[in-house]
Amino acid sequence: MTITLETPRALHGNVVRDSAIVMGRELRPMLRDPVSIVFSLVQPLILLALFGPLLGGVPGTGDGVWNWFVPGVLVMIAIFGTTMTGSNLLMEMQQGSHERMLVTPLRRSSLLIGRACKEMVPLAAQAVLIILVALPLGLDVDAAGAVFGIALLGVFGIGLGALSYALALAVREQDWLFWVVQQTLMFPLLILSGTMLPLDNAPGWMKVLVDVNPLGYVVDAERALFAGDFASGSILAGVIAAVGVAIVGLGVGVRAVK
Repeated sequence: MTITLETPRALHGNVVRDSAIVMGRELRPMLRDPVSIVFSLVQPLILLALFGPLLGGVPGTGDGVWNWFVPGVLVMIAIFGTTMTGSNLLMEMQQGSHERMLVTPLRRSSLLIGRACKEMVPLAAQAVLIILVALPLGLDVDAAGAVFGIALLGVFGIGLGALSYALALAVREQDWLFWVVQQTLMFPLLILSGTMLPLDNAPGWMKVLVDVNPLGYVVDAERALFAGDFASGSILAGVIAAVGVAIVGLGVGVRAVK
């Protein structure tokens, strides 16, 4: 009798297929409750309505204040949403459902990759809604640039989501640390990216921090894309920053989940 030994790949399947399965599992609750996506837009819509009009004439925003402000709001949605996704994993670990996923034939890495890739869907939906709301306010957007900009946000969101999940795994025994780290890092990153206010007159020490903040390069790339300025070097810098965050996030996350 011949005994055939299955390889680990045969036992655990294909990482792409397994990641798609996990992604579908994560999307189903959201698709059953699309109201949650709309509800998450309350804060950005308030910013559009109350903060956007105050930026008219502010140095550094250019002639089209909405073309400067809306891309920053979209990036802010991305960082708010994706950095909090680890809280869902914390809840699953407390309820025991995460441990049940670990004993399935799915590859361990796919559990992280599928969850992270899921972030592209709500980000894209929220971005489209914000753009539609901002058009009557005066947003003049290049259609092709907006599509590329949303795709770039998706790549960036994958990296942030993966880092959020890795943080949740690291602090599973002290879940309160998740919120301490998330809140401590999120607001400085936002302020130092120029999402809300121009940083042209920032002091020297702050500009040093701005230069090493990948979020700032993504914001500049989004503004160039929305304006249709495809020749701008900021687009390449933003793509490098977004892809770099995605690679680092997935690398750290996969290592954490194994």
